[in-house]
Amino acid sequence: MSSQSETVISSSTASGITTIQINRPHRRNAVNPSTAQKLYDHIIAFEDDVTQKVCILTGMGGTFCAGADLHEVAKGGNSNNKDTPPQSRHFAPPPFDNAERTIGPMGPSRLQIKKPIIGAVSGYAVAGGLELSLLCDMRVAEEDAVFGVFCRRWGVPLIDGGTVRLQAIVGLGRALDMTLTGRAVDAQEALAMGLANRVVPKGKGLEEATAIAQQLLVFPQGCMNADRNSCYYSAYQAGSFQEALRYEFAGGEKVLEESVAGAARFSGGQGRGGKFDKGSNL
Repeated sequence: MSSQSETVISSSTASGITTIQINRPHRRNAVNPSTAQKLYDHIIAFEDDVTQKVCILTGMGGTFCAGADLHEVAKGGNSNNKDTPPQSRHFAPPPFDNAERTIGPMGPSRLQIKKPIIGAVSGYAVAGGLELSLLCDMRVAEEDAVFGVFCRRWGVPLIDGGTVRLQAIVGLGRALDMTLTGRAVDAQEALAMGLANRVVPKGKGLEEATAIAQQLLVFPQGCMNADRNSCYYSAYQAGSFQEALRYEFAGGEKVLEESVAGAARFSGGQGRGGKFDKGSNL
């Protein structure tokens, strides 16, 4: 594990779970440029490590992330001034070169992360912090969690995928409600609209996210990730229903060998009646 003085702390287990924690509690885990770079680097490291299967993204000190560090934004002045040191500039978006691994203002915000990632959300996930939470496949919200486009009141636009991902997750009407008003959405409302997938007691978010990650490790990984990829392709990239179906079939066809092994286990008596045998290969 990295030093506790680091603004992003990453740890991994032998079983394949990486946990990435934003560690700026004095700023409610608001992200400055150097923290954005570290978040990006840790996510890329997770993607490239074949031993790591599932990632958990969270914040330390009872807050997920309060967005961009507006204290540093206020110091930045004109973001087009090349004489302004990079670490003090306003969050001017890095060049968008259409590469799959382009860094965003909040760090990994332009990535389509290649393996499952679960958000453990406590306290505030607002503005750019909301956008970071939307990177996750699932969001486990503690009962005190608050989601919101709080940057609305400061004239800071959503440039880290918020307008793209939020409407895909909760629907256009709810996304526009949140985006236009900038209002706070508590954990229970987030659960009702599909923004949160679980609500747990305060202090239990990371524990629940880890339990879910452990469950995902048990499944055949090729099949699970093929289905995951197909969901994202259908949501963001497919030009038609038929194109989405073709992509689904092509991805599934590549991992059918896992189906043979799974069918053999079922035939042998496992999983009957929808039973999930925790700790086994199902």
